Amino acid sequence: MSAPPAGFANRVVRWQLTHGRNSLPWQNTSDPYRVWLSEIMLQQTQVATVLDYYTRFLGRFEHVQALAAAELDEVYAFWSGLGYYSRARNLHHCAREVVARHGGEFPRSAAVLETLPGIGRSTAAAIASLCFGERAAILDGNVKRVLTRVLGFDADLSVAANQRSLWSHAQELLPRRAVRESMPRYTQGLMDLGATVCLPRNPNCLLCPVSELCAARREGEPENYPVKSRKLKRSAQSLWLLQARAGDGAVWLEKRPATGIWAGLYCLPVFESRDALHDAVPRLARPRLQDDAPFVHVLTHKDLHLHRVAAQVDRHSMKHPQGGWFGAEDLLRLGLPAPVRRLLAT
Repeated sequence: MSAPPAGFANRVVRWQLTHGRNSLPWQNTSDPYRVWLSEIMLQQTQVATVLDYYTRFLGRFEHVQALAAAELDEVYAFWSGLGYYSRARNLHHCAREVVARHGGEFPRSAAVLETLPGIGRSTAAAIASLCFGERAAILDGNVKRVLTRVLGFDADLSVAANQRSLWSHAQELLPRRAVRESMPRYTQGLMDLGATVCLPRNPNCLLCPVSELCAARREGEPENYPVKSRKLKRSAQSLWLLQARAGDGAVWLEKRPATGIWAGLYCLPVFESRDALHDAVPRLARPRLQDDAPFVHVLTHKDLHLHRVAAQVDRHSMKHPQGGWFGAEDLLRLGLPAPVRRLLAT
């Protein structure tokens, strides 16, 4: 591996000023609430997807106090479609912790931010550096790619000790002068490089401000970095969803358990098999069950094969301690899984 390249941080800072992304709605602010919200939303989610959600979310929850005062179901409703709903649950929990433990003010250091629900080391560093100019290193997926290529860091990142080593190198590369002013732009610059230039495939090395310092470019094979031998395997699962409607058009929904798929959201009753669904339907409605063609809902590491089965039932025949009947207007305020919301709209 190459020694830490001199001048790396300065090049990133200068490039970000003139060529980085500077017009996203969560930029050009030192408000930790807005930066925190964007960081959580951008985990495992593309910028283009987040833009509309971010604006709508802030329109309802303008500050951390508003988010803390809201009910979790309403937070889910505004998050619906973004996926990874544990993020929304932790977001709400974190907001309440900030209000209860810190008087509604976000801590100014990465070390304290990391103690809050849903804020890991990299997210804490991003908030602290972007908002408060703290000299703290981020290391999300894009930044790992940039740094392993620049350094020629070929250790396997699926090994925890190698992850810790890369963290140390990331800290060494941070700006050392005018830290409070340079850290926000340096942190944003690394994010921008990973998102727009140092791509997983066909990186734009000719446009990269640190190409002259990059060990992977000198080797001629930047796509060999980062090294991670252990990859998650995709799997598939079939689920049957009961869409039970009453005579007035209301639909029966049940709140999902706190763990597992779609945890905590309202959902059509879910079954592992068609037979299990059949047995759960009131006897008089069974002859009138209508099966739709299945469709695939793609998660990060799993394909869900979803089968909707419709039934017209009597209101009094459905019973579940976490269930209820909901009309079309009610659905707008509920957190629903994206595929279920689509099904209910058809």
